[in-house]
Formats: sequence, structure tokens, C-alpha cells
Amino acid sequence: MTKVSVVYDSSFKGQTAVLAECVAEGARSVEGAEVHVIHVDQVPDHWSTLHTSDAIIFGSPTYIGSVSGKFKLFIEQLAGEVWLKRMWKNKFAAGFTISAGRSGDKLNCLTQMVIFASQMAMIWVPQHVLGGNYSTAGSEEDLNRMAGYLGAMAQGNIDEPADVSPPESDRETARQHGRHVTQVAAQFVEGQRALPFQEETPYDAEGEGRPLGLAELPG
Repeated sequence: MTKVSVVYDSSFKGQTAVLAECVAEGARSVEGAEVHVIHVDQVPDHWSTLHTSDAIIFGSPTYIGSVSGKFKLFIEQLAGEVWLKRMWKNKFAAGFTISAGRSGDKLNCLTQMVIFASQMAMIWVPQHVLGGNYSTAGSEEDLNRMAGYLGAMAQGNIDEPADVSPPESDRETARQHGRHVTQVAAQFVEGQRALPFQEETPYDAEGEGRPLGLAELPG
């Protein structure tokens, strides 16, 4: 079984929540996958789930060219035991984001997520779908119409509700992203069984609760 968690913030119109569910749908399409969708407000109740996940997929709207404030607060909670003890080492990580603008500086948002994951010694999985809408033969119905590769990029019109925006092409791109990340994680889990790490003992996070922050750690 491969355990995947989708951790996201969606605080404005619910469009990021739509993408989170699409990513989860894609992950669930992989046989044997156990998938959890966790809003950042719910993280305090799901630390054990995150600690024992094989892959964690991050999601945030792009606000002012960056991750949202709530999402950053979630990341800062990792800057204690999770970071120091390498609790998330070799878990897979991936990301998705949405903005109203065609660009909206979404790349900066995803770059931040890559850095966050790298700080935790996680392994980043990029967007694998070839970019679409590159020519006059392309259209808004093309998958990966934003032509982003670091993660799944979506665009949602600011004057449309979440039941129609982002469009289906972005939703399907998110589904395929979630499926791909889960497949990669599943292969790695099987490989670990056949060829376990010899240099060190992986951190056993089973049953762990809320990780201590830096200020709470013994001196």
C-alpha cells in the first residue's frame, strides 16, 4: 500500500480545494493507494498521517506571487523536529497552485515549495504532462495548458465560482499529476523493500503526534 497526503490551503473562492480533490482523485486511481486530503487548518489532527505518508503533495493558491500566509505557517511548523530529525527524509513531494492571472508568478510559488521540501530532505516529483496550447493548433482544452513543469499550474478567472473555474483541462492535469506522483512513490516503496538503505536507520514516525517547534526543543 502507498500512502499519499494532499496538504493544501484554500481560503478565497475554493478553487485550490477543487484542485486538491482532483489531485487526490488521480492518486486514488493507483491500485493500493491510501489517500488523505488535509486542509492546513486540519493539520494538528493529522500529524501521524503526514509522518507515515510515502508522498506529500503540497497545494496553495498563488497570492501576490507567493504561497498563502496559512500555507507558510504550516511549513514553519516543520522547522523543529521534522527538520532536525529528518522525519520526512526520502518522502516524495510535489506541488500544485492556481492564480487568476495567466502567469501570476505561479512559478515562484512552486519554487518555494521545492525549497521547503528540500529543507526536509524530501524528493521532488515534477509535472510530467507535456505542455499544451503551444501553437495555433492548440487550445484551452489542452492538458497542462499553462505549460508548467515544476508542478501542476492552473488558472481560474477571478469572477467565476469554483464549480466552473478552473476549467476541466486544469482539473484533469491535476488528476494526472496526482496519479503520477503516487505511481512514483509506489515504485520507490517496493524498491525500498528490495533494497533498504544501509547507511542509516530511517526515522520511525509511527504514532508520533505534533512535532515540537524549535522553541520547544531541549537546549
